[in-house]
This record gives sequence, structure tokens and C-alpha cells, in this order.
Amino acid sequence: MSTTIAAVLLLALVAYAVFGGADFGAGFWDLVAGGPEQGAEPRALIERSIGPVWEANHVWLIFVFVVTWTAFPAAYASIVLTMFVPLTLAALGIVLRGASFAFRKSVVKLRYRRVFGGAFALSSVLVPFCMGAIAGGIASGRVPAGGKAGDPVTSWLNPVSLTSGVLAIVVAAYLAAVYLVWDARRFHQFELGEYFRRRAVVSAVVAAVVAVVGLFVLNADASHVFDGLLSRALPTAILSVLCGFGALVLLMRSAARGARLLAVLAVAGIIVSWGIAQWPYFLPESLTVSAAAAPEATLVTLLVAVGLAVLIVVPGFVLLYVLDQRTLLPEEGIEDAGDRPIISGG
Repeated sequence: MSTTIAAVLLLALVAYAVFGGADFGAGFWDLVAGGPEQGAEPRALIERSIGPVWEANHVWLIFVFVVTWTAFPAAYASIVLTMFVPLTLAALGIVLRGASFAFRKSVVKLRYRRVFGGAFALSSVLVPFCMGAIAGGIASGRVPAGGKAGDPVTSWLNPVSLTSGVLAIVVAAYLAAVYLVWDARRFHQFELGEYFRRRAVVSAVVAAVVAVVGLFVLNADASHVFDGLLSRALPTAILSVLCGFGALVLLMRSAARGARLLAVLAVAGIIVSWGIAQWPYFLPESLTVSAAAAPEATLVTLLVAVGLAVLIVVPGFVLLYVLDQRTLLPEEGIEDAGDRPIISGG
């Protein structure tokens, strides 16, 4: 039963990576889009693309936390006690990002838009870095078992965490760029489609380089996960690489539809490979999944609740994404002050 719940948790992490992570990647492209005039069109596309779904995508993260503390309370206690600094930073970043994204549309003066736009973009970089750093700290065995707190600094500021944090930023940016290529063409903004296609290609290459560097770092500082990648997780890792390479080829040939699917599979393969490589440990190499699990009755009840959630919630998400992709959803909110011309004065 604990294995089933762990698989559900891993799938939820995959969902958050390919949906919520891409939203943060869009924030990265907002950050580097340039000045108010130069970056106006890319930022407008980003707002139009993520506006209908960005709030819904955080449901996956909430689901991950609820399942972890219910099914694996011992591991959850250790992770929260050790990683309270990056978890707090990530929570603040999520709140600040959402508020800034909403308020930026409601202000008229340029300097206020810059403030909210900068907060939105910087938070979108901070959050994936913190999430990746937490994953790196767990993978490298810096979270002690038994509900004890590890070092609040070195647990997430270490070679593995820094590498995985950077990889999370780059992968999120890559996914966002691939999605934005498709959305730009869907809205018949073909120049913007080319703009994001070039950035998708560059970020794919950077992600590959960071991943290769990460393998050397894992070998030196997280040998259990490294050995797992080269053994039990090797098939999914190879599949991820092949999908990533295929997506890159299609992007270079301007085939956005196929590239989007392969990019999603490549990122999903990274998450799944990490989970398989770390198996059977929840906290390498001190706490296994079975030892961290709650009593059997709790796991059964949780699995029933998850099944009901799949039947009730998932169809709503599918409908939301289908309507969004078919451009059948209204613009987020109503015409507001932010839709009027920007006033550049103080």
C-alpha cells in the first residue's frame, strides 16, 4: 500500500512540474524580456497564456503536501524541520508572485508596473530554485530521519541542491518557452512564436548541460541516487533523454505540436527517474518508504480519498485545459485600469 501511495505522490510531482513549473518558467521569460517597450509583446502573451490556469496549477502542490503529511508523517516532519528556510522562501515567493501578477494589470503608472512586474518575475525564479534545492537536499541525504532537524543552511545550500535548483529554473523556463511557442501560433502571433522557439532551443541545450554537470555532482555527493540512475532508473532516464532530444529536433524544425508533447515527456522522465533512483528510500539512506508510512488504515482511507479526487476534480481540470487551449475562456477579469494607456510619469 505504501508503494502505491508513493507512486501517486510521484505522479502528482510530475503534474506540478509540467503545469505549475511551466508557469514559473513563464515568469523567467518575463524577467528577461527587456524594457517596457521591448518586452511588451512577450509579457502580454505570457499574461494571456497563463492567466486562465495559473491559480489552478498550484492544486498539485497542495496535493503533494497533503499526501506526504498524511501518508508519510515521519518523513514530512523531518523535511519540514530541516527545510523550513527554503520552504518559507518558496511559500513567500508563491504568494508574492500571485499578488504581483494580479496587481500589475490593475495599475496605470509605469513605475508601479515595474515594481509588480519585477516581483512577479523574481518570485518565479526563486520558487523553482527553492523546490529544486529541497529535492537536492533530500537526495543527498541531508535530511535526517526520526523527525529531527538537519542543518538549516547546508541542507539546501550544497553542491547537489545548488545544481538541482538551477536545473529546476532552466527546466521550467524550457517548458514555458515550448508552451509559449504553441500559444503564440494559436493566437496567430507568429513572430512571437519564433521569438520563444529560439529561447526554447537555447534553454533545452542549457538544461542538457546542467543535467550532465548534475550527474558528476550526484556521483560525488549523492552516490545512492547516482547508482540508482545507472541501474533501476536507467530505462526512464534514457527515455527522458530521447524525448528531450526529439523535442529539440522538432523545435529546430518549427514543429511546435510534437515538440510540446516530447518536452512534457522529457521533464516527466526526469522526475520519475529521480523517484526510481531514490527507491526504496524516502530519505536516502536513512528512512525507507515502508518505514515512513502511516498505519495501513490511514493509507487505505487516503487511497479512497485520492480515487474520489480523481473522479471529481480531474475532469474539471481536463475541461479547464481543453477550453483554454481552444481559446473558449474569457480574458481573466474585466477591463480594468491596467488596460488603459500606461502613464510614464511619477
